[in-house]
Amino acid sequence: MKLWKVTGAATVVALTMAGAAVAQSFIAAPAAPPVHPAAYMYDKFAGFLDEESGGTMSANVVGPEVVSLPQMKDALQTGLANVGNSLPLYFAADFPQTGIAGDLALAGRNPHAMGWAMTEFVVNCAPCQEEYKAFGGVFLGSGSSDPYVLMTTKPVTSIDDLKGLRLRSGGAPYSRWAEHFGATPVNLPVGETFEAMSQGTIDGSMASIADMLSYRLVDVAKHVLRVPLGTYHVTSNFTVGSDAWADLTTEQRIQFAKAANRGDPQLTDRWAVQMPAEANEAVAAAGIDDQEPSAEFLAASEEFAAADVQSRVDANPLAADFAALVTKWEGIVEEVGTDPEALAARAWDEIWSKVDFETYGM
Repeated sequence: MKLWKVTGAATVVALTMAGAAVAQSFIAAPAAPPVHPAAYMYDKFAGFLDEESGGTMSANVVGPEVVSLPQMKDALQTGLANVGNSLPLYFAADFPQTGIAGDLALAGRNPHAMGWAMTEFVVNCAPCQEEYKAFGGVFLGSGSSDPYVLMTTKPVTSIDDLKGLRLRSGGAPYSRWAEHFGATPVNLPVGETFEAMSQGTIDGSMASIADMLSYRLVDVAKHVLRVPLGTYHVTSNFTVGSDAWADLTTEQRIQFAKAANRGDPQLTDRWAVQMPAEANEAVAAAGIDDQEPSAEFLAASEEFAAADVQSRVDANPLAADFAALVTKWEGIVEEVGTDPEALAARAWDEIWSKVDFETYGM
């Protein structure tokens, strides 16, 4: 089968303990270092795939030195990776319709709701599915960051304090927010944030508090303002190469999807719950000024966010579809709670149980 023609990066055929059957092993690429939440998610996924398939399928997780994010499209198409973590907004030219959900980033307040809304959106979005086919992959779910906050080298306690600040922006919605309040958004790769802040090129970042640890901002930031800005939720956690997916039986696809569905909320749990808790401890230990926004500041920010989201909803039916799903999943998360396995079970019922895996992704 085409799936098993891979490089020496991984052994792709292994005998089961009984020695009678052949277990299929998939090269799985989180495209992230071990400290990243995507790597955590893939480690979990490897266990889930073994469980869901009864030991007949396994994942061989490889690091970014084998498959990096910029290589993901080619890796999935050539078989260097059979399943990989890809970011539609990184490949924006390939995913203009999928990326519409990212333009509603300022709606993000509940990370699990955003991740599941994104998952249900893409599964049922016909133009999004066509984009994945052209990309050479099959979508199996999303996750989300926690709501972004302000981390700066200068104090920000009022709206006026934002004027003139240069802030690293993670996307167009955050740039619009910054510009609305008189700041200058700077499009900068997240990995360059530390150097830019330490050299004074920028005054801060609009990002997850987890960046305090992930990108060592704890060593350069002086102030945190906990104004909730929005989430990063346009992820494709498990993008299966089209050839790899086609080689699977319908039952194997179901098992693979069940493992991915259990893995999806693990990203959110790590990125939006575990890492922020660790980062909060580091912020306190470093003596960084950590403030909540004033009522006036919060009201102004929330007013702009609501208007920004509504303008996108009014302009695009796909944006309206996504916004409705956010509302739906906010209610579900309130009902179910934030346990990843409980949410995965509900998501299977709400989303994946309605999918025809004989035709999905084909």
